[in-house]
Amino acid sequence: MQGILFTRAKAEQKRVEQEWGSLTWLASKELTKSDDITVGLVVIKKGQSNPRHIHGNCSEVIHLQKGRLKHFVDKDFVFMEPGDTLVVPTGVDHYALNIGDEDAVMIVAYPSGQRHFQAVP
Repeated sequence: MQGILFTRAKAEQKRVEQEWGSLTWLASKELTKSDDITVGLVVIKKGQSNPRHIHGNCSEVIHLQKGRLKHFVDKDFVFMEPGDTLVVPTGVDHYALNIGDEDAVMIVAYPSGQRHFQAVP
């Protein structure tokens, strides 16, 4: 078999809990030896936002599965509903505010096995 299976049980062990929600990593160089992709499941709690940040080495694709977000990208923002997909270019600051009545759940993907994260004040 050429593929690498990363089970749900293993992914749940890699979940990173934050005050604002959680990140569960599903694929990356570290987890699945994927040199060219990182994939994660992000949950932002109702009324919370993740920190403003940039990814200096890659773009980010954000696909909202559940909830409603006001996503700030540079000096602008967009409203996201379930099924919407946002692409954030490399090096552009962004963060999401959950404006819905439930936790927001999204899949995030980066064209790098090791995506860089830098908080922006």
